[in-house]
Amino acid sequence: MGEALIGRLEAAVSQLEALSGGARGGLSDTASAQDPPIVAFDDLVASALGRVSAAAGKIGADVAEVTGLVERAFLVGKDLLVRTNQTQKPTMESVTTFMGPLNETILEANALAEGTRSIYANHLKAAAGSLAALAWIGYTGKGCGMPLPIAHVEESWQMAEFYSNKVLVEYKNKDPDHVEWAKALKELYVPNLRDYVKRYYPLGPAWQPPGSANNKAPSVPSAPTSLSISSASSSHPKSGMSAVFAEISSGKPVTQGLRKVTDDMKSKNRTDKTGVVAAEGKETRNAPSFSSTKGPAKLELQMGRKWVVEHHVGNKSLIIEDCDTKQSVYVYGCKDCVLQVKGKVNNITIDKCIKVGVLFKGVVAACEIVNCNSAEVQCEGSVPTISIDNTSGCQLYLSKESLETSITTAKSSEINALVPDANTDGDWAEHSLPQQYIHAFKDGQFTTSPVSHSGA
Repeated sequence: MGEALIGRLEAAVSQLEALSGGARGGLSDTASAQDPPIVAFDDLVASALGRVSAAAGKIGADVAEVTGLVERAFLVGKDLLVRTNQTQKPTMESVTTFMGPLNETILEANALAEGTRSIYANHLKAAAGSLAALAWIGYTGKGCGMPLPIAHVEESWQMAEFYSNKVLVEYKNKDPDHVEWAKALKELYVPNLRDYVKRYYPLGPAWQPPGSANNKAPSVPSAPTSLSISSASSSHPKSGMSAVFAEISSGKPVTQGLRKVTDDMKSKNRTDKTGVVAAEGKETRNAPSFSSTKGPAKLELQMGRKWVVEHHVGNKSLIIEDCDTKQSVYVYGCKDCVLQVKGKVNNITIDKCIKVGVLFKGVVAACEIVNCNSAEVQCEGSVPTISIDNTSGCQLYLSKESLETSITTAKSSEINALVPDANTDGDWAEHSLPQQYIHAFKDGQFTTSPVSHSGA
């Protein structure tokens, strides 16, 4: 199977290199294929994506397979871009069908990554998670359920980077092919795709104006006849691009939805006061269960000031979007979960959690990790203080903006801080924080210094 995958991958690379010579038959006309934005997209695919494919070919196995799905998603993305030049801007309802082929490919990648026991699980999750960045093609303007295309690409990659960083750290001194794959995947999106969008589509695709002679109905012949998009947990089902993006971002099969908190779910506005965010319109037996035995799963804003995330198990798609610097985030009793906080908040506390990952933009005061086992925290902005107490196993990924943070540890072990490596591009430098100290009585007082191990 590995040889077959590599053979298909090599053929795909050849196809990518030839893309700039013309359009794919039957899916775009010659004029559209020669438009500067489309030619530039071909170049991006052939160079940046070709680099990812070349590295995947050396690794083989599941990495080659998921990279093949990344290739397919980008080729579908090109076809959709060509169609935007020939199609009137779709309505909130018809954009779901228009984006159907891309959504289908992304869900296939998610299915490969979710629940896998592959030794390359982090590779699969990084690649599958990155594909949400292509949803910018369905941007139809304000109110479509997603930010402007440039911001969308950057934000989508941040979630995938959580897993690509794990690949970099795991293989840094073991196998350069895996390091190259992770670096190439990142650069495919940031800066390459981001800069491409910034140059050609900063405000979204160039849809045909109404009444144009070349105008076509906003539909795609190859789209599935029925596309199931799960609604978020709200009293009003999502429609249009909001539904598409919620499904793509979830990283789950079609039967599972991305939980998002709307005003009617916030505890101050709820009539039942149970604090449980429930998915309406779905039968209980079909809904995914993330509850622990200690209490119901919660993701809610309490009194307008405190986000509470409790008792989730196995939920890798927890997202807090509508937050500000006056609010705090409290994560309690979660296991095997990933939470993304997309805005800057006042402080974040992670308490009694096992195998959790938290990504956040930045905090005003502090990030606290208490009573945890195997926690991973990534800060993309600034964080003045990080406090780690009674925790076993904690990985801190610090951005350039957060290097001046003050880290306090107590009764904790296996604490590692990873910072951008100044000597290499895209690598992380890992620093183990001391957990053993020598206390010596000298000159009438005790002095304390960390134990220095040989080879450290």
